[in-house]
Amino acid sequence: MKKLFLHTSCLLALLCVSPVLFANSSDTAFINITDTVTDAGLQLPAGFTASIIASGLDGARHLAITKQGGIYVKLSRLKDGKGIYYLKNTNGDGLVKVQYGFGNYPGTGIFIKNGYLYASSNEDVYRYKLNGRGEVIAPSQPEKIVEGLVNRNRDNSKSIAVDDNNNLYVNCGSYSNSCLVNIGSLKAPMPCPLLDSVGGIWKFKTNQLNQGYKDGVRYATGFKNIVGLNWNSNTRSLFIMHHGRDQFHDLYPQLYSEERANSQPAETMYELHQGSDGGWPYVYYDNKLHKKIVSPEYGGDGVEEGGAIIQNPVVDFPAHLAPNGLLFYTGKLFPAKYRQGAFIAFHGKSPEMKKGYLVAFVPFTKNKPSGEWEIFADHFASDPANQPKPCGLAQGPDGSIYVADDAKGNIYQVGYKR
Repeated sequence: MKKLFLHTSCLLALLCVSPVLFANSSDTAFINITDTVTDAGLQLPAGFTASIIASGLDGARHLAITKQGGIYVKLSRLKDGKGIYYLKNTNGDGLVKVQYGFGNYPGTGIFIKNGYLYASSNEDVYRYKLNGRGEVIAPSQPEKIVEGLVNRNRDNSKSIAVDDNNNLYVNCGSYSNSCLVNIGSLKAPMPCPLLDSVGGIWKFKTNQLNQGYKDGVRYATGFKNIVGLNWNSNTRSLFIMHHGRDQFHDLYPQLYSEERANSQPAETMYELHQGSDGGWPYVYYDNKLHKKIVSPEYGGDGVEEGGAIIQNPVVDFPAHLAPNGLLFYTGKLFPAKYRQGAFIAFHGKSPEMKKGYLVAFVPFTKNKPSGEWEIFADHFASDPANQPKPCGLAQGPDGSIYVADDAKGNIYQVGYKR
């Protein structure tokens, strides 16, 4: 009876402060209120702690956090018919007191900027006006600002970021691994016809409705798929984490042993500007040779260098780690070495490392990577059959960081004890 009274009290309090959110009960959905904070059991550097603050959010992808500490979670699959959930702690005890869902579309991208919440499906991008408490004013009436982006059910997440000049950046990943568009052929066409609508980043305006490809700008090309991306306000540039291609050994065993295919190509970080080109599908980055290598679909033999005018990555990582989240740390809670550096959530496992499902860190100095990458958070699960997969990253107003796991549906909070 006591727990029921507490839960009812929390709901009534929310109704009192945010009546507009619940004008129509069909607009929102609720999930169970968490009543305990669970130690996450993560392996972290000395002084750091991690707890699970919410669970059961299956398909939790990217996160966006308001300056008041409210957490918006984008789901890749609907929960009770809703694709966005809002979490809020109301008294600082670490427990989520408020949870409700809205939005009838699955997807990955979510971002807060200038009083708006931006969220994406796998084809469209929407925005919601926020009130002074950082809460969505009309959850059933978003504005559609981009529509009709390519979705072929592979590498179709429309990750998003917004800059300081009302520009929206949207990933359009390729549904083809290497532009082999002719069935049965191991030779790809030149130029690759897919690059007109996938394989890059498109730029749109945040304040214009119903934009399509014809209204946007192909900001960067030559990137097979980008799930983790973020606008860096210090460099005033977009950084991305590129998912490398695969199937080297499957399609070209005469050129790539299974062992070599397991270590190629690198997962890579780029700093983008208008016109950036990562070279996909024509070349890939080999982190053993530290060179751009001509793809076998375009006549490469596995060692021939190519792409002289193609942009180089600023950091490279082992193959097949699947970087899904990118966050530049701007808080003051963590020690000085972490400030302005990059956290990356890896959603996959490297066969070469025999390790994965972790959060990494890259130090930055004077807006440039300044040291080797390192594992920051590890041991998300000891049971491989029950493996959480880190995906989204966000920073809270107190300087702690949050990690979304889209396999188990956990939300982790990582803090630091001074």
